[in-house]
Amino acid sequence: MATATVTKRKTSAKKTGKKNTRKKAATKKNLVIVESPAKAKTIEKYLGRNYKVVASVGHIRDLKKSSMSIDFENNYEPQYINIRGKGPLINSLKKEAKNAKSVYLASDPDREGEAISWHLSHILGLDEKAKNRVVFNEITKDAVKNAFLEPRQIDMDLVDAQQARRVLDRIVGYSISPILWKKVKKGLSAGRVQSVALKLIIDRENEIKAFKPEEYWTIDGAFKKGTRKFQASFYGVDGKKFKLNNNSDVKAVLARITSDDFLVEKVEKKERRRNAPLPYTTSSLQQDAANKINFRTRKTMMVAQQLYEGINLGSGQQGLITYMRTDSTRISPIAQGQAADFITERFGSQYSKHGNMVKNASGAQDAHEAIRPSNVNQTPESIAKYLDKDQLKLYTLIWNRFVASQMTSAVFDTMKVTLTQNGVIFTANGSQIKFDGYLAVYNDSDKNKMLPDMAEGEIVKKINTQPEQHFTQPPARYSEATLIKTLEENGVGRPSTYAPTLETIQKRYYVRLAAKRFEPTELGEIVNGLIVQFFPDIVDVKFTAEMEGKLDEVELGKEQWQKVIDDFYKPFEKELTKAETEMEKIQIKDEPAGFDCDVCGHPMVIKLGRYGKFYACSNFPECHNTKAITKEIGVTCPICGKGQVIERKTKRNRIFYGCDRYPECEFTSWDLPVGRSCPKSGDFLVEKKIRGGGKQVVCSSEKCDYKEEVVK
Repeated sequence: MATATVTKRKTSAKKTGKKNTRKKAATKKNLVIVESPAKAKTIEKYLGRNYKVVASVGHIRDLKKSSMSIDFENNYEPQYINIRGKGPLINSLKKEAKNAKSVYLASDPDREGEAISWHLSHILGLDEKAKNRVVFNEITKDAVKNAFLEPRQIDMDLVDAQQARRVLDRIVGYSISPILWKKVKKGLSAGRVQSVALKLIIDRENEIKAFKPEEYWTIDGAFKKGTRKFQASFYGVDGKKFKLNNNSDVKAVLARITSDDFLVEKVEKKERRRNAPLPYTTSSLQQDAANKINFRTRKTMMVAQQLYEGINLGSGQQGLITYMRTDSTRISPIAQGQAADFITERFGSQYSKHGNMVKNASGAQDAHEAIRPSNVNQTPESIAKYLDKDQLKLYTLIWNRFVASQMTSAVFDTMKVTLTQNGVIFTANGSQIKFDGYLAVYNDSDKNKMLPDMAEGEIVKKINTQPEQHFTQPPARYSEATLIKTLEENGVGRPSTYAPTLETIQKRYYVRLAAKRFEPTELGEIVNGLIVQFFPDIVDVKFTAEMEGKLDEVELGKEQWQKVIDDFYKPFEKELTKAETEMEKIQIKDEPAGFDCDVCGHPMVIKLGRYGKFYACSNFPECHNTKAITKEIGVTCPICGKGQVIERKTKRNRIFYGCDRYPECEFTSWDLPVGRSCPKSGDFLVEKKIRGGGKQVVCSSEKCDYKEEVVK
């Protein structure tokens, strides 16, 4: 009897369990749509069981690639289509949205992200006035949960600003490019920002070609007071600054120095403050990453995206930095407070400048914060084991810069000494850190260089003088970092445009990177010349910056986007008509290669293609034989021992080294093999470029630490 009762109770429990399961399965969840699959799981974990998070994988609707897709007769209306290949994803999103309790759109917090949400709203049939847009600047639990407490409507001013940029770029690109195809060669392109970038590079190259070096001299002197030695430099004569133009000037100055005794004529002691740097914007991060950790712009943005979307720290995915596309230097009060607590605990209250407001640069969107760590307490060393080498380098850069930006100024004691003899003036400068301030975490300062204590009227001894001849140098070619800095300073482009712009001008073979500096190609100079002649506004820095300003006005709701497009298009249309009729066809002549085709025997020629120059048979189209132009470096392949190592280029024009027996031998190396084996590991040695312009021979194996002396 007792047994039967127990069995009955178990059965009853099972039935109850089944009912609960069915009830649970029937409960509808809130659907959240983000851009990236990488962050979908992290956000779903933060939001809990009542939410399902899926990814749109970027845009799902765009203009056609095969046509202009802009209705000029209907107020420049864009003609959007669903992106090819995204049909199954769109159907899946529609199904999820239909079965969801509510739908939230959580694409990235910028113009592009707002447009993606708007397109999703259209495709899924959502009410555009519904408060279903969720924005967060960092992927942390608090930030995500707080964002869902205050959903808002889609911001149509942001959407219109994105549409205006997209339509404007489409009109420029799809109008000028076909003309270039007809008049020069197929595969060329033109664009608002890329054309300005190309012109800047070519203008700089012309400056370099026109530059005439001028001779000048310097005289460095070694002095001592007692046993303390110090350096001073020639300044002038008879109380005035004097430029040493030639050796005769130097001899005249040195002739006036008749003894080793110099009078300490003037001593100036001051206290100097150096303010902490501002936190990173997109462009300043790209510049510092290039200069300090040798990252290309594209790599910087790729690694920053990984840090933003989230890294598994053992307990799950977590976003480590705030959104990385920003031109704002603003920091939220909460982040300021957290930084102040960290700095006070780690360094002391005298190091914190908590409460100081940072003024944004003119024209900054301030849509979100500067780039900073999501949690300042996650120091680089505390999470190093979870990050790969590149992630750790970039995170350290961002963390150090942010913490430094919240710290007090460094204070220096400075000393300037004027030494004279018979009217000849030398000056010496020295400084010493009095209070390190932000330099405790972000040491970008010169080393201490203190002078011996001196008083006016004292005598110091000259040890020697060292005259040296110099010549003025031409302006340097642009690197990725300096080009981005110039574009930003001139108000051309926005944070999201710099990386793709630099990539495009290299892909089109308008420029090439040599020693990490941009050089224009013959093709780039031809294209630039035509655009300057027929479309001067497109490459005018001031005009392009003003256009960026108008797009910003659209974002603020002060301008109608169609009017901005119309004001641009009417004069541009006349330029197009003129270019179509007056631009002469340019024939890029083939160069003789100096050898015959090994297929048909006709002479080979050097042609200019999309990815640079290559060998081709002059008997084309009857013969399609082509060969890459390679350069032997005089080293036997370290893998097969039979082939020769040759210099090759990727489609992005980056140099690498490979075996000429490819595909039989698949040896490749980014670094130049030197033709010797490592004495420690036996692996092949390579030559690496290092900061400061030197080269160092190292082992190709990452497990081996063998290095040879740096050669300047």
